[in-house]
Amino acid sequence: MKKLTLMVAFSMLLQLAFAGGLLTNYNQSAQYIRMLSRNAALEIDAVFYNPAGLVKMEDGWHFAFYSQTIFQTRDIDSQFPTLNAGHYEGETTIPVFPDLYAVYKKDKWAYSIGVGPIGGGGTAEFPNGIPTLEIPFSLIPVQLAGLGQIDPALAVNSYALEMALEASSTFWGIQLGASYAVNDKISFYGGMRLLPSVNTYEGAIRNIQLNGVNAAAWLNGASTQVSGVADMATAGASQYASAAATAGALSTQIADAISAGLISGSDPLADPQLIGALQQFGIDPTGFTYEIAAGAFNQTSTALNAEAQTLTATAQTLNGTAQTLTGTASQMDDKEVKTKQKGLGFTPIIGFNYSPNEDWTIALKYEFETKLTLENETDVDDMGLFPDGAESSNDIPAILAAGIGYRGLDWLEAQLSYNLYFDKGVDYGYNIRYSTLGEQVHRDIESNYYELALGLQFNVADNFAFSVGGMRSKNGVTPQYQSDFSFSNSSYTLAGGIMWNITDKLTLDAGVSNTFYEDDTVTFTHAGIGSYDETYGKTTISLSAGLSYSIF
Repeated sequence: MKKLTLMVAFSMLLQLAFAGGLLTNYNQSAQYIRMLSRNAALEIDAVFYNPAGLVKMEDGWHFAFYSQTIFQTRDIDSQFPTLNAGHYEGETTIPVFPDLYAVYKKDKWAYSIGVGPIGGGGTAEFPNGIPTLEIPFSLIPVQLAGLGQIDPALAVNSYALEMALEASSTFWGIQLGASYAVNDKISFYGGMRLLPSVNTYEGAIRNIQLNGVNAAAWLNGASTQVSGVADMATAGASQYASAAATAGALSTQIADAISAGLISGSDPLADPQLIGALQQFGIDPTGFTYEIAAGAFNQTSTALNAEAQTLTATAQTLNGTAQTLTGTASQMDDKEVKTKQKGLGFTPIIGFNYSPNEDWTIALKYEFETKLTLENETDVDDMGLFPDGAESSNDIPAILAAGIGYRGLDWLEAQLSYNLYFDKGVDYGYNIRYSTLGEQVHRDIESNYYELALGLQFNVADNFAFSVGGMRSKNGVTPQYQSDFSFSNSSYTLAGGIMWNITDKLTLDAGVSNTFYEDDTVTFTHAGIGSYDETYGKTTISLSAGLSYSIF
């Protein structure tokens, strides 16, 4: 029987990107939450979205602090036939998701710093686990079905367990850079983002039960009962072997007497001892000759030896089953994992801004692939999944961001943004669902993830505006990528919010966005079970507000 504790690859649970690609958080300001399109921004959040455009700000110091509150749920519906219930829900609530920006602008130069959670930023909780971890337990009644044939009292009719998973992740992005204006129209940016990264995993499988009682105790009891049946089979084999030897000896005795001429094989059987022996073996000796009696004893000996061998084999099988039950019982103890992973990555960033006039802005930004290695700091690892000091790769794909902004009307600002995440350049490893079955199925990417967004800001007063935005996000993952540990859904997002210039130097931004994900159904195949479907869904709601302040 396969090892039942399959709590593997917790890191997959940490792919908590809320607005962005498979791994990247692109929601880095309150302006973004209210518009969804900021790649041509010329305000302070351009530190992240269009850093080359910072040279368009007024000379002086500029500061901003924004925070988001994010609610995300992940729904998994599995049709695996042996599960008690196929619905699982993961929840992530982030009360504070902060971003801090500072810019110093002087003449043709702008120096900037930005701090925010580029990846993760929250804790994913799965109070009832996920299918991959429960399926092995749900198969126990099927795998032990043969016990009911040994003894109906040993039939396994049900299973139960308590399972909880919690995974948190924060990849802080600390971005430093400088922007330079070649002239009034063209400017460039160069910078670096440091990513001090921390993942923490806590998980437990407890109170595993079979037929409503402790699984370890039940399996050990079943092992004792099966061992008793094995002992009975061994004793029966010994009795059959002894009887076979007796019948064989009698057959040889008659044959030797006939060969010595002491009796004639064709004479009627008259020896009362031989007649009684045949009757004890259940043979009616009426009309037997000595030769027929010899043959009957020989056939009986052969049949009894065969029975003895069958019982011996049965005893060996039962003893093996008893050992398996005992070994499985040892795996039914409570299991716990508690570990932390730490690492540091670096992301070079370059940017370009072109403003042919005051009405139009064209911007480009390229973030290089981030090489990131995480090292385990493990406190508890009952399942040997996170050896202390072991390292794992968690690279983040490169990003190309492009934006076009229009500000030609006093009452309207429009921005069109496009992001392309180079997921095909990153190795996402193997699908955990298949790995638990001993298969190696790579999590392939068919095409790169992209986002296309349009944001509109309506300036209804000199110091007040409201905005709306819409975005289409399309992933390029294959079915082989998806599993309950990690899945990506294409989506549509709608947003709205306000901007209020409280003073010439102080501005409030606030917004809300709702992401509508498309459910994705994947078909798996399990040996002995056949094909079954799993459906993955998500919801995300983000609320954001923040202040920016300038010192001219």
